[in-house]
Amino acid sequence: MRDILYDYQMNATTWVYLSSLIIIAVYFKFRRVWSVRNLDLIALGALAPGLLLVSHGMQVASDGLESLGYLWLFTVGIFFLVRLLVDPLMVRRPLLEPNLSASGLSFAGVVMLVFLIGNVVTPGQTESDLEGGRWMDRLLAREDSPEVREYLTEHGPGYPLFFIFSSFSDKPAAVNAPPEERQRAWPRVAVTRTTAILAHLAVVLGMILIGYGHFDNVQTGVAASTLYLLLPYTAQYTPRLDHAVPAALLVWAVQSYRRPAVAGVLAGLAGGLIYYPLYLLPLWCSFYWRRGLFRFLAGAGIVLLLLAGLLAFTSSSTAFYLAQLRQMFGVRLADPGTLSGFWAFHAAVFRYPVIAAFAVMCAGMALWPAQKNLGTLLGCSAAILLGAQFWKAQEGGIYMAWYLPLLILTILRPNLEDRIALSAISEGWVGRRKGKA
Repeated sequence: MRDILYDYQMNATTWVYLSSLIIIAVYFKFRRVWSVRNLDLIALGALAPGLLLVSHGMQVASDGLESLGYLWLFTVGIFFLVRLLVDPLMVRRPLLEPNLSASGLSFAGVVMLVFLIGNVVTPGQTESDLEGGRWMDRLLAREDSPEVREYLTEHGPGYPLFFIFSSFSDKPAAVNAPPEERQRAWPRVAVTRTTAILAHLAVVLGMILIGYGHFDNVQTGVAASTLYLLLPYTAQYTPRLDHAVPAALLVWAVQSYRRPAVAGVLAGLAGGLIYYPLYLLPLWCSFYWRRGLFRFLAGAGIVLLLLAGLLAFTSSSTAFYLAQLRQMFGVRLADPGTLSGFWAFHAAVFRYPVIAAFAVMCAGMALWPAQKNLGTLLGCSAAILLGAQFWKAQEGGIYMAWYLPLLILTILRPNLEDRIALSAISEGWVGRRKGKA
């Protein structure tokens, strides 16, 4: 943006103040100050100080600030977790339209997309870009070494090649790299940044289509997507593929809920890439229990088997293949030495009761409520992805894109009690064959 607007600068703190004021002006209901909607907006804004503390603590190498930031994020996260757990009980959901028209919201959303794309496009090569390219070359060459295995485990469970491809953009510009290496890195940099832009576009378009097709109100979809773009978190972590790509897949899984096979493919792909969405499968199976279960499981199972099979192309031995497979499905305990984020500053032994409580919550959501609709599917999915942040071994708390779009849609959604599997999903080929018989 510096080439377009001379000496253009916008630091994270300034954007927190500016975006928070815009969100209040557009979404706050001044005539109904004491409303759940306003409380939700205040809580969304309360996430920003935690992000700033974490970011600034990492920049100045202050463990105290970083620890306080994660504690702040966990506290706000607990509020939203309780809010999502009681959401199915909130039957009365009056339509509270934003203070801006649909045309104004659309304009604001387009402007925000332009600025966010600028955040992705304008920075030069970083050390993260070059480092990711080096590790990708080693993995594609099927190198099985202690260094490769250690690098993979540092980024937590999930698909190994995806984490390397994501190119974590959290390191300074590459100034000491040889010119030849920087030249070779440009195609990969272009691909990763284009993927980040497309992922955010997919999140925005998916939220708009959910409002139009499932909420019967396109303005609600536009309002939800614009609110997502206005949040300080979105601007701060725009280039992070490990944030944006799973968010896009999960939003489109919800958008495609009337097509169980497609929803299964998207949810399975998200789970195969970052592992944690696999905990959504019991909830979604419960939703499709009376219609669409086989198609959903088939879609998720096929894509997971395909991803597992592709690991063979980056494995030089059976042992290395199994190691990558365990990494993909999280079949290992996190090494205390690799913990980062909240659990790097607190006793790791307390993480295990949190995992147990999370497992109980996932099982409970699969059983209750027995009759699930699109509203409960949205809210419970957001609760599970938010709950995973509390025990995630690496930077748990800042991966908000996994649940924020679904949380915002839950906050703004109307009553969706009639959107159940039996009425919204066709019988499918097997059901039609049984009917003819």
